[in-house]
Amino acid sequence: MTNCFNKTILSIIAGLTVFAIAGGYYYFQPKVPDFGDYQAGPERKKVFFNYFLPLIEEQNQEILETRLRLEEWSINRENISWWDARQIRNLAEAYGIDAFAIENDADWEVLLRRVDAVPPSLALAQAAAESNWGTSRFARIGYNFFGQWCFEEGCGIVPDRRDAGKNHEIAVFDSPEAAVASYIHNLNSHAAYKPLREIRAMLRTTNNPIPGKILAAGLGKYSERGDAYIEELRSLITYNHLSQYDHP
Repeated sequence: MTNCFNKTILSIIAGLTVFAIAGGYYYFQPKVPDFGDYQAGPERKKVFFNYFLPLIEEQNQEILETRLRLEEWSINRENISWWDARQIRNLAEAYGIDAFAIENDADWEVLLRRVDAVPPSLALAQAAAESNWGTSRFARIGYNFFGQWCFEEGCGIVPDRRDAGKNHEIAVFDSPEAAVASYIHNLNSHAAYKPLREIRAMLRTTNNPIPGKILAAGLGKYSERGDAYIEELRSLITYNHLSQYDHP
């Protein structure tokens, strides 16, 4: 147990930069490439994809492991302990499902549609589009690489050109990992992206990779640009050969 704990701490520290501050205290910041230091084009893209692909795949792996446990519980409901039931209900609530009933087939279908991976090709394309390849002000200051909003005063960064009457801010994250986790959870839980989840559930019945280009069709409400935004994502995926990273 101790060795595993130490390895975990070391792996975390390896990805951080340490800064000294007044009074002899220390704090950590994620070690993130300054994408603006790289020439725009193939060089910057390579650094960008090499940095974000492992973060996306790690988050997807955790979700798929949880999904596998849920599938096992769904099949063997009679073996679910009270503690397991509590975990399942807590997970369902975290994914926006209230009053989850263990005996309800429809509740299980909804939960399994939500607890699923996002194709890396789609996540990479959105990160590139929303952060201008990691160089946007919101990406550099707040690790917001996916254009996510928040709606409480002081929750993030106020956009310079926010329309009159609107109160959204650009969310701030502690790390790129947190931004990736929030982005995937957003697609998996927000009502606006139900079409994406339904397309994914239909494709899940095959053993083939789930293409990001197809799932992009469910992102019409991610941007005010609608269909033009979907086509931009598909072009990014095609031009940069991102489909190679999609898995079954």
